[in-house]
Parts: sequence; C-alpha cells; structure tokens
Amino acid sequence: MLALRLTRSARPAVQLRRLLVATASAGTGFLLLSTLGHALSHPGTTAGSALRLAWCTVPLAATVHFALAVARTDPGTRPRPGLAAIGLGPARLMAISATTTALSTAVGSMLALLLFLHLRGDLTGMPFDGAAASFLAADLPLPLPAALTLLALTPAAASLAVALTLRPRDTRLAANSRGSGLALRRFTTTAKLQETFGAYGRFGARQSRHGAAEPSGEGDTGPARPSAALRAAGAALVGAGAPAPAGATHSPAPTGGPREAALDAPDTSPPNPPRPNPTTLPWGAALLAAGLAVEAYASRSPGHHLSLPGGPTGPAAVLVGWTLTAIGLAVAGPSLTHLCGRLLQSARPGALRLLAGRGLMEEASRIGAPLGILCAVASGAYTMAVLYDPADSSFGPLTTLGAILVAGCSLATLLTAAVEARQARAGTTAALLRLGAPSTALRSAAALRAGALAALFVPLTLTVAALAALPLTA
Repeated sequence: MLALRLTRSARPAVQLRRLLVATASAGTGFLLLSTLGHALSHPGTTAGSALRLAWCTVPLAATVHFALAVARTDPGTRPRPGLAAIGLGPARLMAISATTTALSTAVGSMLALLLFLHLRGDLTGMPFDGAAASFLAADLPLPLPAALTLLALTPAAASLAVALTLRPRDTRLAANSRGSGLALRRFTTTAKLQETFGAYGRFGARQSRHGAAEPSGEGDTGPARPSAALRAAGAALVGAGAPAPAGATHSPAPTGGPREAALDAPDTSPPNPPRPNPTTLPWGAALLAAGLAVEAYASRSPGHHLSLPGGPTGPAAVLVGWTLTAIGLAVAGPSLTHLCGRLLQSARPGALRLLAGRGLMEEASRIGAPLGILCAVASGAYTMAVLYDPADSSFGPLTTLGAILVAGCSLATLLTAAVEARQARAGTTAALLRLGAPSTALRSAAALRAGALAALFVPLTLTVAALAALPLTA
C-alpha cells in the first residue's frame, strides 16, 4: 500500500520514467509471447523456437537495466534523515523500490498480454484482416500457464536486480576496513559539520605560523581556526567535487583510536562521496579483443550457422564474439570516461576544463557503463545497416520491434544515469553558485563534458562496428 501511495504521489518526470519502464516491459513481453506463438504454430522446429527465445534475452536485459536505472533515480525511495524513526529504514526503502519496479513492469506485461490476445482475435475478433495470425498461432488454443510464466520473467528479473543493487550496506564497517588514515580523515571531515562559529571564541585557539593549533592559555587544547588560504583552497576543492584538505577542517581530537573514531562518528557525510579511480580498462580491453578475435576466427572456419536478427546468416561463434564485445565495451566504459576527464585537465587547464574534467571523473562510475552499452548497441545497429537487404523477408515487424526496444532502452538508461549524476552533484552546483560562479560557466562545462565523451566514444564505436561487420560481409 505504501508503494502505491509513493507511486501515485510522484512528480510528473518520475511518472514519465515509470511509464517508459512499463512500455519497455510491454514490448519485451510481446516478444516473448510471439516466441510462444511461433513454437505453437511450428511444433517441428524446436531449435528455431529456442533460438528465438534466446534472442529475447537481449531486450529482456535492456529492459531490466533500464528499470534499475529508473529505480536508482526515484526520489520517493531515497534514504533521508528521520525516515528510520517511522519505520522506513534502508531495508524497507529497498523493498518499496523493488515493489514499485515490479508494479511498473507487471503493468507492462499485462498490456502485452492484452495486445497479444487482441491480435490473435481472442477478444474482439481478428484485426488487420488476420495479418498477425501466422506468427501468433491464432488457430490454436493458448496455454495460459506458459504465457504467464513468460510474462513473469521481466517483473521478476527487474525487481530482483533492484533489490540486489539497492540492498542496505554497513558504511561504517566499510570505512573501518579502509584503514586508520581514511578513518581519521573522515572523522575530521564529519566533525566539522557539528561545530559552530562560537567554538573559536570559547576555546580561544589561534593559528600558528605553520598552520598548527596553539593553545591560548594554560591547559588549552581547543581546535585551531584555519587560515584564509586554507579555507579558500577547501572551498575551491569542494566546488570542484574533491574532498577538502586536511588543514581546512577543524575538529577536536578524537578520544579513542582510529577504529573507535570510524565507528562512533556520525554518518553525516554527503551522499556523493568521491569515487575511486575505475580500474576496469584492462579487463574491458581484453574482453573486446577476445570478442573481435572470436568473430575473425569464426569467419574463416566452417561451422554451424544460425539466423541472426535481421535476416543474415552467419557462424554460430559470431554470437559469442558479439557478446564478448558488448560486455567489453560496458566494462571499459567507466575507465574510458574517467580517462576522458583526466585528458580534459591536462596541459595547464583553466577553470572551465578543470570543472568539466573533475565532473567526468566523478560521474565515471555512473554514466560509464550505460555509455559503453549504448556504444555496443550502436555498433550492432551499424552492422545490421550494412547487412540490410530490402529483398529479404526476414526483416519483419518483430525484428524491428526488438531493435527499437534495445536501442530505446539503452538510450533511456544513459539519459536516466545522467539525471542521477545531476542529482548527485546538486550540492556542488549550489556551492559553486554561492561562490559566485556564473550559470553560463556550468552550462559550458556540461557541453564540454558531452563533447569530450563524443570525441572519444564515437570513433571507438565506428571502429568496433567496422571490425564486427567483417565476419558477416566476407
């Protein structure tokens, strides 16, 4: 009931994203039901029906990935202070988010079932003069348990992915495992949020010539007030999305050891901590090279052939190569995005390039994987366009629906990840505006980030697409 109330009271933008999830679920459910119809009308071709069902895993994975991205940007299920007091802790919010995702995808699956029954003529008669009767098995009874099982795949997979991704984690133990240095730095960073300006007057601390605290009286061990240079440096780094230097923070010394400081310090850190440098580029490059090598080997060796979506026929190992290539691009996406941010800050950067580069480095873990998946989808679309033959009857409506579904979900996932990154840097943007940064500079930095990503990923996508099309065009 609470999930329904949160779903109903969401903003229009959130409702639009949920509607897109339901639409994607409806398209995937219709493809699965069409596979069932083909199996009913062609009982002797079991291998062909199994192959069609195997190809449906591609739009199913794209739909689940999109539903996960929408769940991560849902403001109604985001942890906020005070919710645990009314019984809405991290586990409860995770359950609500998974339930909301299951509701959205279940609505889409029901719409797919209604459309499938309508095209079969089970509801109001055969539409379109029976044009869809050939692949929907309109003259045969529909096994309802099999249809419901196929329709339950998308809600079950999407809700399970959301539950596993948004499951609560103990951040205090994670901070404790990083070591005493990080624990002390986190303690000094979070403790400054609880002090007031009057603490300086009460303790009477002053700053020494080297930036260390000096007591003003006998037995005074109060905190030191940072110098103006340290405060300016800390404000600049916070505006760029980096942690403040150690000298720019002020807090009383912890009474216990590093472990006690990490466990006893209140969790008042911002929800967008600096993310580590992604190290997935070697693995992604290895998977990409392995996929291209498998495709090249498959084009020169005779073997079993299969029909690919869109009509062309090629070696069965090409599918394995394409899969490895897509996974390699998705794995290497965060590291490539992080590298793009570093390149923007090279060669004596100005304020604009520094801000754009730091933004890309911070957002690498969020938008890198969706960007790599979109590049994989674009390379596959380029290959299909090269192999397209208008005289081939295999290019049917189901192939077009699957291609549109995969491409649309990949693009929508990237846009949703960009929305999540914008929500995460809202505090940094507000800090920059308070420091006097013009809004045109923020827009210019966003345009510079988009241009840098396009300059890196567009040539990479075209190169991978040309190499992936060689085995089928040879």
